[in-house]
Amino acid sequence: MRLAPIMQAFFTDYLMTQRQASRHTIASYRDAFKQLLGYARQHTGKLPAQLDLADLDARLIGAFLADLETTRGNSIATRNARLTAIHSLFRYASLRAPEHADLIARVLSIPAKRTHTSIVSFLTKAELDALIGAPGTATWHGRRDRALLMLTAQTGLRVSELTGLTIGDIHLGTGPHVSCRGKNRKSRCTPLTPPTAQALASWLAERGGADSDPLFPGRSGRALSRDAVAHLLAKHVAKAAAHCPSLTGKTITPHTLRHSAAMALLHAGIEPTVLALWLGHASPASTRPYIHADMTLKQQAADRLAPPGVQPGRYHAPDQLLAFLAGL
Repeated sequence: MRLAPIMQAFFTDYLMTQRQASRHTIASYRDAFKQLLGYARQHTGKLPAQLDLADLDARLIGAFLADLETTRGNSIATRNARLTAIHSLFRYASLRAPEHADLIARVLSIPAKRTHTSIVSFLTKAELDALIGAPGTATWHGRRDRALLMLTAQTGLRVSELTGLTIGDIHLGTGPHVSCRGKNRKSRCTPLTPPTAQALASWLAERGGADSDPLFPGRSGRALSRDAVAHLLAKHVAKAAAHCPSLTGKTITPHTLRHSAAMALLHAGIEPTVLALWLGHASPASTRPYIHADMTLKQQAADRLAPPGVQPGRYHAPDQLLAFLAGL
């Protein structure tokens, strides 16, 4: 059976109509299959429209996944994301091409690779203050960027949620909050602190426009792209590093601000279940990386385990040489 009609129906009938997948999911799956079809053409000599489902057997897909890591230099996480897209297609194909049940079962049995879990990176309050203070307020772009950074650092919105905000999503009356639509089309409201609400009120007074207009537009008037947000963040990080040296050498992305908001909430004593609702996580288990990254919380737990009569706290070497040796 030809692959083309199955893949086309997978996108139009399954992803777009039945699942109503987000444009980010569709784009991710599209990129995965463009790479897979290009690899299949190199190894079968067939144009993508000429491929049969049987051409994409477990051997070829396994070789494709290995090629992603060895030739393209993709991470294990990217490799697993491509495999997720392939598995989704083949589960759909099992209903359309039951005669290929054995082939489909072998593809679905390809496992995801285990990957190392990295400690999340976040900014301290001093680093956030330096970053938010970096954009100059003398220009329109500076005032826009400062409001954008304050909103992101306080609410922890994903960059896709941030760029999708409209003027009508900001509510500054009683109980100021921002409304957004996150992953899996889940809507949520996030409270705004008085400083963030004040900054947004000033920005909206200058911004003007209808409720349906983007909250943070670019030069063209359209919403900022993910790349544009990453670019302006990198520019302001470089400027802030001159006054806050600890920012130097740090890799800071828009998601770092999301991590920073989560850590600030943890330090404020917010429970993981509430934190999951705040960030739009599907499960409170998704908040565990933040707890693992927070040495303050770990030290507080260690202090509770101190034997009776022992002053809690960390060991500090009484001499510079001993401190050097202890750090080896």
